[in-house]
Amino acid sequence: MKKLVICITLAALSLTACNKAEKEAQARLNNAKGMYERNEFFAAKSEIDSIRLLYPKEFKVLKEGLSLMRQVEMKEAERNIAYSDSLIPIKTEEAETLKKGFTFEKDSVYEEIGNYIWKQQTIERNVKRCYIRSGVNEKGEIYLASVFYGGAPINHTSLKVSTKDGQFAETAAIPYDGGVNYRFKDLGMTTEVVTYKGEKGIDAAKFIAANAKERIKAEYTGGKPYTIYIADGDKKAITATFELAIVLSDLENLQKEKEKATKRIAYLQSKLDSPENKE
Repeated sequence: MKKLVICITLAALSLTACNKAEKEAQARLNNAKGMYERNEFFAAKSEIDSIRLLYPKEFKVLKEGLSLMRQVEMKEAERNIAYSDSLIPIKTEEAETLKKGFTFEKDSVYEEIGNYIWKQQTIERNVKRCYIRSGVNEKGEIYLASVFYGGAPINHTSLKVSTKDGQFAETAAIPYDGGVNYRFKDLGMTTEVVTYKGEKGIDAAKFIAANAKERIKAEYTGGKPYTIYIADGDKKAITATFELAIVLSDLENLQKEKEKATKRIAYLQSKLDSPENKE
């Protein structure tokens, strides 16, 4: 009899504990719902996560919490789309204004993405001279190119730019490959062109744009030493290219974010509409 009383007491205590846990979990879920309705998405997600951590056996509440989490994430994605939609027209207009100083080049046979080149820096306008040219593709990836023209090759692979106060920036080294680093001879004269795309040249491009009013020395490195001072027109071109690159990159990121959010909404909606979510 005594054992029976003990068993009944333990069962009652267990049931009480279970009821308490369920009530506490439900209270947290209700709190999360209130946060969701107030658009406090980060707080709502944290509250739902706390239910998972503290009440792992409250399956009914956990299931409701999962459904709520998906609704929260849908609202976040919708907010991201609205944010992107509000900025894309502004950035597009800004890009179109900046593009006026550029010419667009694209080989439809070999290139999927075209490039914007400052009009005074197109190749046909700059034959037989040493200079630093720049460009940016449609997705906002900038590039620098160090161009050498002279009687004997220097076989350079990289570029260092500096100002008289000792500040400097360098590109990555680009080994000769006949592509992004190529050279040729014509009528006894050598032309070398080394192109530094994206991260390989961004520090140097940023440095030139930030110091466009200063006298900037450009050292061709990796081979026989060679130095020039960047012409004012080329500094202007690189600065304008850098500014356009920032806007085009912003546009690309906004469009990617919108696409990502759209796909996320479709996925979450499919989960919310699934039969198991409605059981």
